[in-house]
Amino acid sequence: MIEDLGLRGAALLRGARHHDERGFLRKVLVTEEARAHGLDTTLAEVVTTTNEVAGTIRGMHYQVAPSAEVKTLWVTDGSLLDVLVDLRPDEPTYGQWIAVELSSADDVALHVPAGIAHGYQTLEDDTRLTYLISADHSPEHARTLSWDDPIVAIEWPLPPTRISAKDREGHAWPPAP
Repeated sequence: MIEDLGLRGAALLRGARHHDERGFLRKVLVTEEARAHGLDTTLAEVVTTTNEVAGTIRGMHYQVAPSAEVKTLWVTDGSLLDVLVDLRPDEPTYGQWIAVELSSADDVALHVPAGIAHGYQTLEDDTRLTYLISADHSPEHARTLSWDDPIVAIEWPLPPTRISAKDREGHAWPPAP
């Protein structure tokens, strides 16, 4: 089942676990179903991240054209609050953010369209994610929106414990072209 999140192209992909004596199987993404819903399923990279400490913030990341990225991600261990900020000036949701709690206990993946800044804060130690990314990482097209920008005003649930130097130096609103 695909659930729209209020930002055009952002969606939760809800799967179901199938258990037997060996463990479980879970379909994360059915590309035909996602495409029929209008979601981009292009794949260039598969990436995993590990976050050792609860309260870690990563983001708010995006890539600009011609290397804008679509991401589909899910939590494999732990839990986090995932945040999306709409950077598309032609959208009625421009400048708005939404947050979704994701957990390894849930059978949910998050689809993030191009033109959205993406980041998260871990809610548990040893939280891990897997990403399907539509474009190769391009440092010259990579941008970071400030995770604590007062205009965007994201409400993080925990005090930050770890943030990279790059993320601490993110651009203030409006987003960098």
